[in-house]
Amino acid sequence: MADPKTMTINMGPQHPATHGVLRILLELDGETVVGAKPIIGYLHTGIEKNMEAKTYTQALTMTDRMDYLAPMSNNLVYVGAIEKLMEIEVPPRAEYVRVIMTELTRVASHLVWLGTHATDIGAMSMLLYCFREREKIIQMYEFVSGVRMMSSYFRVGGIAKDIPAGFDVRVKEILNTFPAKFKEYEGLLTENRIWRNRTIGVGVVSAEEAVSSGLSGPNLRGSGVAWDLRKANPYSYYDKFEFDIPTGINGDVYDRYKVRLNEMRQSLRIVSQAVEGIPEGPFITADRKIAPPPKPEVLQGMEQLIHQFKIFVHGFCPPEGDVYFAIESPKGEIGCYIVSDGTKKPYRVHFRPPSFVNISALNKLVAGRMVADVIACVGSLDIVLGEIDR
Repeated sequence: MADPKTMTINMGPQHPATHGVLRILLELDGETVVGAKPIIGYLHTGIEKNMEAKTYTQALTMTDRMDYLAPMSNNLVYVGAIEKLMEIEVPPRAEYVRVIMTELTRVASHLVWLGTHATDIGAMSMLLYCFREREKIIQMYEFVSGVRMMSSYFRVGGIAKDIPAGFDVRVKEILNTFPAKFKEYEGLLTENRIWRNRTIGVGVVSAEEAVSSGLSGPNLRGSGVAWDLRKANPYSYYDKFEFDIPTGINGDVYDRYKVRLNEMRQSLRIVSQAVEGIPEGPFITADRKIAPPPKPEVLQGMEQLIHQFKIFVHGFCPPEGDVYFAIESPKGEIGCYIVSDGTKKPYRVHFRPPSFVNISALNKLVAGRMVADVIACVGSLDIVLGEIDR
């Protein structure tokens, strides 16, 4: 039975045009939050079950639609799981391009977070500035894949096609212009009295609470825990690059802001090293059971054309078994678990989505705070409902 001294109200569900359809059941004592229960499921798409009805290659397109702000991170964890199951060696050139595009994806995701989070709190102009920079990265998506968002650019064994001429020029333009923009963001927010009043000491999560709640990514590092899968359990070619792990001290909304801002700088640091070292060579595995023949051969030979048709229509069959593979996405640890029964379609696909785990800690952040602080706390977690409800 509810406490007669408190009041229970709904915050949301919001319109789909906002961050996503989330409902928070708040128990209030006046304007003080006694408890907060996130209620999900309004955006359920059945992505995992849909993937089980498709071949391994066809299912790749579903991953872009989970965390739609970080599509290439989703691509990477999925193809990485299959490559681990099948023991596929990815060509170095493809690995370098994957690192570059995944780190640019991290920056793009953090830019959307910063713009929308600041707007939620009242700094309206930040959204325009952040989307100005994000557009440069979205144009890179289109440049390499032909698609601005749901690019499905990564493939099992490599990437869909080789990087076009001028790729390095465009990447270096981002490297040269973005650092000044980050300083611009800091000039607007970091020492802003209103921003600091709304974020410092708000939504505090200790390191112990963060670990016990299963938090990952910037939400964990904001509490002072220097855990990043790119260093703790290196995948792809991340062990070849130098970068730091930004951490916070107090574990509040302000620390999570600073961590993400510094993470964007570290991502550009990785990209800078990778773009200078892209090796020559193939962009996808030479295993013709996995990858189609090169396009020039397909256009000239009937046998190669049939081979391509069979790869994309009939797919390939991994050995029986199961596998788990995890990477550091912009929002934290995203893992992909696949069960293969030896056929061309996965028997089971399941994702460990960081947004789902992170939102479960909401009550720890807001209990004892004011109602207005709930918005700041939810924004600081950087959730995407497409990933939670999938």
